[in-house]
Amino acid sequence: MENLKILILKIDKIIISQIDEIEYDLGEPDCKLTNPCQLFVSDNGEWDMKIWPKFTDQREIMIHSDSILTIVNPKEDHIKFYLELTK
Repeated sequence: MENLKILILKIDKIIISQIDEIEYDLGEPDCKLTNPCQLFVSDNGEWDMKIWPKFTDQREIMIHSDSILTIVNPKEDHIKFYLELTK
């Protein structure tokens, strides 16, 4: 998946999602996250992934790009887990 990325948000959340930049009006959200999931990492380095946000069934979420601290490519095991979780 070309546009599957890990986003580290400024609010201390790690999200894996398909991400697309969209045209926007000034002040409007400019990133569309499709099937976002949150990555959790324990103190011993074990990780888990859950659908995010938990309080909605909406699978396309709009956010402002300035909410994102950085974007990185996911590891292969994260991609496999994500695809299984979101199918």
